[in-house]
Amino acid sequence: MDAKALFDQTTLECSRLITQRYSTSFTLGIKTLDKKFHLPIYAIYGFVRYADEIVDTFHDQDKAALLERFKKDTYEAIDAKISLNPVLHAFQLIVNQYKIDLDLIEAFLHSMEMDLDFKKYNDSKYNEYIYGSAEVVGLMCLKVFCEGNQEIYDRLKEPACKLGAAFQKVNFLRDIKSDFEERGRVYFPGVDYKLFNRDIKTQIEEDIQKDFNDSLIGIEQLPDGAKLGVKVAYLYYQKLFDKIKGLPAETITQQRIRIPNSKKISLLVGTYFGTKLGIS
Repeated sequence: MDAKALFDQTTLECSRLITQRYSTSFTLGIKTLDKKFHLPIYAIYGFVRYADEIVDTFHDQDKAALLERFKKDTYEAIDAKISLNPVLHAFQLIVNQYKIDLDLIEAFLHSMEMDLDFKKYNDSKYNEYIYGSAEVVGLMCLKVFCEGNQEIYDRLKEPACKLGAAFQKVNFLRDIKSDFEERGRVYFPGVDYKLFNRDIKTQIEEDIQKDFNDSLIGIEQLPDGAKLGVKVAYLYYQKLFDKIKGLPAETITQQRIRIPNSKKISLLVGTYFGTKLGIS
């Protein structure tokens, strides 16, 4: 391996470490993808994870300045095809290799900017935020999975967006307590956290389930090397969602709902063998 290849490989492995440290669920899902997709998806996750950390974690810093610098460095890395920031170097490798559209990156970074100046969202802002924070991440991954086949990408764009939206809305429900108490946020339009009740929860859940249902046809049409990993993520989030649906509204405003790691692994194994045997 020459020196440049070693540098590239090392930066990609940095993104793998970030994913492993921050998300057991995504790490398990990525491991069920074809091996050729592992490092590209780790690179995408590393990028979005660090951008998210800027707006959610560094409370004693000038977040707007940090995010602006991150954004500038991102585009410079993509244009120059190099960065000494390992996360950005790994990301630009994948953006350039798979021709990920810059408008997807711009929409994602815009959603991070929206978090900096959060106000209660109306329907339009809510949809704009979900598109930028979740749907475009799914589209970046879809670019990787399609490996340059534009016809497949165009056909699967809409269900990929629906899946990303479902995941994000489940996250909003799961994190409703911490989002409100730690960041002053309630993402759902027109929802007053202090008045959150069963009827509001049910309306939100119906919307999420529709997104899940609309996404499933796309999962079944994914290339073979991607299908299992995406299906594991789908089933994990559906299981988390089912757990949330079975709880009273007051419970999810008092605690963060989790799926234990043992159940995540059981789900992974069950999905793997079910897919291989053609029964799931």
